[in-house]
Amino acid sequence: MPRSHKTLSRLFIDAPLSAGASVELGREQTNYVLTVMRMKAGEALVVFNGRDGAWMARIADAHRKGAVLEIVVQTQHQTPKSDLWFGFAPLKTGRLDYLVQKATEMGAGVIQPVITRYTQVQKLKADKLVANVIEAAEQCEVLSVPEIRAEVGLTELLAHWQQTQGLRRLVFCDESAPTHSPLRQLRDLDGLPIGILVGPEGGFSDDERNHLLAQGFVVPISLGPRILRADTAAVAALTVVQSIIGDWR
Repeated sequence: MPRSHKTLSRLFIDAPLSAGASVELGREQTNYVLTVMRMKAGEALVVFNGRDGAWMARIADAHRKGAVLEIVVQTQHQTPKSDLWFGFAPLKTGRLDYLVQKATEMGAGVIQPVITRYTQVQKLKADKLVANVIEAAEQCEVLSVPEIRAEVGLTELLAHWQQTQGLRRLVFCDESAPTHSPLRQLRDLDGLPIGILVGPEGGFSDDERNHLLAQGFVVPISLGPRILRADTAAVAALTVVQSIIGDWR
């Protein structure tokens, strides 16, 4: 998608957006706009909220306790929410941040941490995950901001999959699968809602793998002849799905 107003800073704000509206920023975003970005009253930026598209705004008032933005004109219409579900086993800080940002950039609509036997991190800071999603959305002009869901155990996820997900198929990135192109398997899923599941650094246990393969809604695929790090596998899986049956076509 061509970039819009790429010379202007972008800011996510959780407030309704419409022409002529005024939005007062909180202390943290005020500090970011005035101190970090060194913007001043009268200067323009692009704002979005994940619901109302992107809008050009001007800083109408600038003071340390809370800058005020005047919403001027819409620059992009809101894009539809992505239906792509992305599940992953949480990684250590740094690589976890990278993974969540890339999932946002690659068009995930739901980002779901899944706890497995070899998961490196059991407890997550939801606010940090949300902050990483928003940062990626600001940098890459993503208007449909993904939903971050609370972590869930793999067994619980599979037990309730069909009740909560309906016809959605779960594409399971299986490092133990025979190496071959996933083209045919994915094309067979064209038109169906899709989920992607990527495991932890140590892979899935034998019991977990067998449990996954026993589910009728699970579709195992190979990501090639090399063992990939979990964050690399996530980007590879998202790329394959988006290019074959996703929104890259």
